[in-house]
Amino acid sequence: MAVSMRTPLTRVLGPKTATGMSEGLGLETVGDLLRHYPRRYATRGEQTDLADVEVGDRVTVLAQVRSVTTRPMRNRRGSLTEVVVGDGSGRMKLVFFNHRHAQLKPNAWGMFAGTVGEWRGEKQFAHPDMHLLDGADDDADWARALIPIYPATKDVSSWVIQKSVTLLLGASGGLGELVVDPLPEDIRSRHGLLSLPAALLDIHRPTTMDDVERAAARLKWDEALVLQLTLAARRRAAALEPGIARPRRAGGLLDAVDAALPFDLTEGQREVGEELAAELDRDQPMHRLLQGEVGSGKTVVALRAMAQVVDAGGQAALLAPTEVLAGQHARGIRALLGPLGRAGELDGDADGTRVTLLTGSLKAAAKRQALAEVADGSAGIVIGTHALLQQGVEFADLGLVVVDEQHRFGVEQRDALRAKGNRPPHVLVMTATPIPRTVAMTVYGDLEISTLRQLPSGRGGVSSSVVPATEKPGWVDRAWARLREEVAAGRQAYVVCPRIGDVTGPDDEPEDADGAPAGDDDGRSERRPPLAVLDVAELLRSGPLAGLRLDVLHGRLTPEEKDAAMGAFAAGETQVLVATTVVEVGVDVPNATVMVVMDADRFGVSQLHQLRGRVARGKHPGLCLLVTEAPTASPTGQRLAAVAATSDGFELARLDLETRREGDVLGAAQSGRRSGIRLLSLLEDEELIATARTEATALLATERGLADHPGLAAEVAALATDERADYLEKA
Repeated sequence: MAVSMRTPLTRVLGPKTATGMSEGLGLETVGDLLRHYPRRYATRGEQTDLADVEVGDRVTVLAQVRSVTTRPMRNRRGSLTEVVVGDGSGRMKLVFFNHRHAQLKPNAWGMFAGTVGEWRGEKQFAHPDMHLLDGADDDADWARALIPIYPATKDVSSWVIQKSVTLLLGASGGLGELVVDPLPEDIRSRHGLLSLPAALLDIHRPTTMDDVERAAARLKWDEALVLQLTLAARRRAAALEPGIARPRRAGGLLDAVDAALPFDLTEGQREVGEELAAELDRDQPMHRLLQGEVGSGKTVVALRAMAQVVDAGGQAALLAPTEVLAGQHARGIRALLGPLGRAGELDGDADGTRVTLLTGSLKAAAKRQALAEVADGSAGIVIGTHALLQQGVEFADLGLVVVDEQHRFGVEQRDALRAKGNRPPHVLVMTATPIPRTVAMTVYGDLEISTLRQLPSGRGGVSSSVVPATEKPGWVDRAWARLREEVAAGRQAYVVCPRIGDVTGPDDEPEDADGAPAGDDDGRSERRPPLAVLDVAELLRSGPLAGLRLDVLHGRLTPEEKDAAMGAFAAGETQVLVATTVVEVGVDVPNATVMVVMDADRFGVSQLHQLRGRVARGKHPGLCLLVTEAPTASPTGQRLAAVAATSDGFELARLDLETRREGDVLGAAQSGRRSGIRLLSLLEDEELIATARTEATALLATERGLADHPGLAAEVAALATDERADYLEKA
């Protein structure tokens, strides 16, 4: 039977195995299985340290039988067989009820797979799957120095995958007949890469770890190049879209905005502003990401771009992730524009425009009016939440889409708003979460990128400290005293908690929190529930902050209650605001100088940096206190210390990348088979990704593009047509 990479596994494997691979691992074809790489390699007598496995983990271990004991069970009929296995540095017990394995004898080697349990403080496998390695002639893998251990499931063990791969490696006269190498020979030669058949053979059946490294280097290239070709093709397609030029007009709204600004633009804001102005003046839609440090003034840059589009007769829509932020944007822009933002009203300027807010909580009459202003074009600047994406929201001439805090939205939402334009509008997406270079080249690889690093002059700056509540409880008291000192000096403070409180269950999950890296609990097997806004507010009112004017802000409040809480805080009526991460982005109260983050270990690195950016937005210096019960010497304690040690968001973004899994960076279900990324690391393979980007751009710039490379074109087409590329536009 002729076999190719596209041959269904059902044609080459038994039905039970093929079904298990499909349902449990998502492997459908021969190519899928050959691209299912070992996660590690075992050797006889290796020091894998069984002590490292955790209760609840499903693992495969290579170990030697040390002892076998069978005895009657005390409280029920039948026998219990206990087998102790070891690997030279640790041991584990295997337990079998009423089932005795004749081959399980002392000194026998085997691979054992199961979910780690615990009985009386000792780790064990109950009825594990196993594959004994007896050195027989037909056990070719036992004769090899390295034994591949594959990602497996309960129904498909590592050794079943191993034997299935071995079957394919010998099919149709070997991999040379089975595999067509998609990588152009000149690229392979230029970078010293193995052929694809050689790389697949070495990754699955290596003799040395050098074989594995050479194979992985080649296979990473496949992933990086296909990924970058997909992104380069998107950039080229975007450049060919028919748009509408929105040139700058002298004496218009943009000039009025510049004249009304109560501060001078930074050099960075001016440079990026000129960059955006030039792109808006073209008839190809702009596709640009504006990233910048917290407080670097991205919103002002976006407002100037929106004003240019309005001057050119178009409309601009600003999509914000929360009603609190949308409302703040609307208030701030209206205040800045003054009469220029109230065209058509009694005190409005006829040469201006109208700023319209559209959110889901608007009353029926207000919503009808907002929709009418958007539809007839009188609203030149439209600000809203997801409500902008709904059916029934029609623009007269949508010229610019601005997406604030891009990581809160998916590609579908961005495209839904773009589709409301008569012609493809210009697009500007913004993020205050600085992006490492490798993420910029992959997750945002289809966008041109502008960066704001410079902060406006006159900012006081923020100093940060970790408050280890368990180790030094006196520091917590000092934290509240320090907050009172700032309030006594006329300033204000935030206290941030990960949970709302008052109820239990799904409605009281942490609000939009990244959370600490998975499994990062520093060995604390039973953590208390996260601290809650309502509980902490009550304790502070009757305790260390008694007598201060304190209020709460969280996602369960009605829009009117949120507006009232934020309005009172912005006006200085509230001295301390106890809140969830609803204040994470965009909230701008220049008089706030202190932030106390409770259970800081429950937040991610970038999120802590975002939160910290809410203070010292005026002339006074700020203070951020990270309260945690995590031990100072633990990984979490060290992570918090790193956050406190630097205010460089780009340095912290790299730290965030180091502490998160690859799939977390790319988004849910976006690593692995769906994205085509299995070996490539955004942290470790920065230069490889950059080189692949250069090669991809050069390939597509040739007259024939990928026409002379059908294998590579097929890989790119598969990534796109299977809808596996959406993750490239999600943070």
